[in-house]
Amino acid sequence: MAAIESNPKFSLHLRSNSFPTAPHPHVSEFEEHLNRLKSPESASSSSLSHKLSGLQDLQDSSDKLLQLSTTQQVVAQDCSQKCVDKLLDGSLRLLDICGTAKDCLVQSKESVYEIHSAIRRRGAEAAFTVGAGNYLASRKNVKKAIRNALGNIKGIRNGFTVSSEAKENDILSMLREAEAVTVGTLESLLSSISDPKGQSKQSRWSAISKLMKPKRVACDSEEIVTNEFEKVDSALKSLISQKHASPDNLQGDLENLEMCIQDLEIGLECLSRRLIRNRVSLLNIFNN
Repeated sequence: MAAIESNPKFSLHLRSNSFPTAPHPHVSEFEEHLNRLKSPESASSSSLSHKLSGLQDLQDSSDKLLQLSTTQQVVAQDCSQKCVDKLLDGSLRLLDICGTAKDCLVQSKESVYEIHSAIRRRGAEAAFTVGAGNYLASRKNVKKAIRNALGNIKGIRNGFTVSSEAKENDILSMLREAEAVTVGTLESLLSSISDPKGQSKQSRWSAISKLMKPKRVACDSEEIVTNEFEKVDSALKSLISQKHASPDNLQGDLENLEMCIQDLEIGLECLSRRLIRNRVSLLNIFNN
């Protein structure tokens, strides 16, 4: 904070009460998107697709801040090499998490297509059984990949803990908060794909928010994710165990799951593009 207060060129004042001037409009927009994602209402009721859309808005606001000449001056002059590396490493981590989520969704979608194809072949009970078995086997692989990703996210949390204890100027603090919120939402997405029942027991998302010291974020047991993955998993296991049961009633759940996957894929792809754009903006600032 001291670095910014001593720099008269910096006009984005966000948290300092020592300046009578109002925050820059881009700062207000950023805070609005950030607070909306951290609000109890958003945590308890918003769908994951809606939250991904909110993250896109947040990243758009981040880029607007990075395009301001005052921001570029402060970041270029006041950021140590350690801070630079931390921001760039953070952008890579976010892209890596997005990539893992997209890979898991693609694998799940391919398995759903296989079951759909088997159901359409009336009387092909053996084909359906094979397709269902392949889907459940694919789900195991997806869950394993997500467990590894969630383990890496735990390490990222520790980085946020260290960062929150260190003094950062306003713009760095804002970018780090945006990263924390993005990590938390992506973690919630991965967890709901892998372990929807576990999601309702304990919030992993609130742990991230508390590290950044915002208002209380309530994504705990109140958040009930309507999880199409769990519906299909349960239905397939039941059908396989009954052997002669008809899979026709599964069609609706499969179609809902396909739409869910498609929405999440679109949201992740749009978010990834914005993350790449913001990383390029950061690189341009640090390299000039």
